[in-house]
Amino acid sequence: MSVQVAGVRAGVDGLLLGIDFGGTKMAVGVADRQGRLLARRRIPTYAERGAPQALDRALNLAAELVAGVGGPLLAAGVASPGVVRPDGIDLAPNVPGWELLRLAEAVRDGLDVAAVAVDNDLNAAALAELRIGALRDADPGLVVGIGTGVAAAVTVGGSVLAGHRGAAGEIGYAVAGGPWPGTMLELDFSGRALDRLAEELGLAGGAAGLAGAAEHPGAARDALTARVDELARHLVTCCLLLDPARVVLVGGVAGSAVIRGLLVDRLAEVLPHRPDVVLSAFADDAALLGAVTLAREAVHV
Repeated sequence: MSVQVAGVRAGVDGLLLGIDFGGTKMAVGVADRQGRLLARRRIPTYAERGAPQALDRALNLAAELVAGVGGPLLAAGVASPGVVRPDGIDLAPNVPGWELLRLAEAVRDGLDVAAVAVDNDLNAAALAELRIGALRDADPGLVVGIGTGVAAAVTVGGSVLAGHRGAAGEIGYAVAGGPWPGTMLELDFSGRALDRLAEELGLAGGAAGLAGAAEHPGAARDALTARVDELARHLVTCCLLLDPARVVLVGGVAGSAVIRGLLVDRLAEVLPHRPDVVLSAFADDAALLGAVTLAREAVHV
C-alpha cells in the first residue's frame, strides 16, 4: 500500500505522530504542528498472530513515515482498544497478549520521543469529533463505535469522560438477550458478531455481505434487524441517561446505510427527545485523528 502524502510539508517545525491500533487494522499518520496529516498508511493487525508482532510492525511503519516526511518528532499519540494503564491494558480481548503491553513505554523507547499520550481508541475518536468534527457545537455528545467491537464515548463540556477506572462507555460488556445473565452485547452486535451471523446464513463477505443482503426483505434483513434491535435498546438507555445533543457513529460497520437507517429509526421511535444522529465525516480515520490530537495537546502546540 502506498504512502499518502499531502501537499504541505512540515519543515523544521516538528512532527506529530498518531497510531491507531485496531483489532483488524492499524493506522499510522504523521502530521504537522497544526495536526494536518502529511502522510498516513493502514496495515492489517493480524490479530491471530498476537500483540508483539502488531506493535513491532506499527512502530516500524511509524519510523518509516517520520523519516519519509522529515523533521524532528515532537510527540506521539496512541489510540488503543481497552482501558490503558501504565503497566498494561484491560478489556482488550481481540488481540492475544494485548493486555500485557506497556504502550507508552514501547512507543517512547521505540521511536525516541519524550512526549507520548495514550488513550482508548473510541475516546480518541471522540476527542477528534470534539476538536475538529461533529461535536464542536454539540454538548453533551455521544460517540458510538461499531467496528471489530462496539463501544461508546461520552463528551461533556469539551472533554471526554473517562470514568472512575477509565472504562466509561464500555457498552460492549452490557447484558444482552436470554436468561440472566444473558450474553455480552458485543457478542450479539459488532463487526465480528455480524461476520459470524453472515457465515451462519451462508452469505459471503462477512458483515458487509450481510448488510448488502439486508437491503431487501428476507432472512438476512430479519436476522440483522434483530441484532440492531439489541444495540438500539442499549443506545436508548444511553440517550435517556445522557440526553445528548448529537450522536456520532464511527467505525466500518457504522458506514452501512442499512444498519444506520434501522438504528436511527429505532431511536426516533421511542426517545422522547431525539438527538441528531450523524455519521462521522472522518470515515475510518476518527481514532487516528484523535491520536494526532492527543499528540498535539501533549505538547500544547
